[in-house]
Amino acid sequence: MQTVTIKGQKREGTGKSSTKSIRNQGLIPAIVYGGDDQISFTTTKKEVKSLVYTPDFKIAHLDIDGTEVKTILKDIQFHPVTDEILHIDFLRVIDNTPIKVEIPIRFKGVSPGVKSGGKLIQQLRKAKVKTTPEKLVDHLMADISKLELGAAIRIRDLEVADGIEVANNPATPIATVEVPRALKSEAAAAEGDDAVAESEAEATPAAE
Repeated sequence: MQTVTIKGQKREGTGKSSTKSIRNQGLIPAIVYGGDDQISFTTTKKEVKSLVYTPDFKIAHLDIDGTEVKTILKDIQFHPVTDEILHIDFLRVIDNTPIKVEIPIRFKGVSPGVKSGGKLIQQLRKAKVKTTPEKLVDHLMADISKLELGAAIRIRDLEVADGIEVANNPATPIATVEVPRALKSEAAAAEGDDAVAESEAEATPAAE
């Protein structure tokens, strides 16, 4: 499991004026919830960069004025115009206590459909799962080695270890192999030729 350490400082004020002052200093207001208490703190973009700007799932070890807390990133708010981080919510991870998270989906194998000229289109990049911290994984794997042209791989096809429950509908597509326009044209042309040949055969009088 990938982990990242983030340093922060406890904050006292939690009102709008305090939050505005924090942001004016180039700091990010954040909170840890879950367990017996909540911790409000501040951190910096540099500290959270490797956690926020990545498709990977990671455990965040927070160091808040020397107090260490094991967490996951639960929610993040961005400014609608500047994309600056406005606030981050962390969820405390407690051993043997189930949590709900979104895990990235990865592929293995080579699709026969792609070999034939198709294009793999990923429709779902993360799966919603429920598990305990001890069972957390970096990603869920989908084997596409049998995925033909026009076919789809679905949630039910994911390789899921014991102790992990996937919440998505089992029929939800993860990825499909799109048939290229050129192959569609060739297929349509072939069907047209077959139809013409069949029509001509029906029109030809049978020999007596």
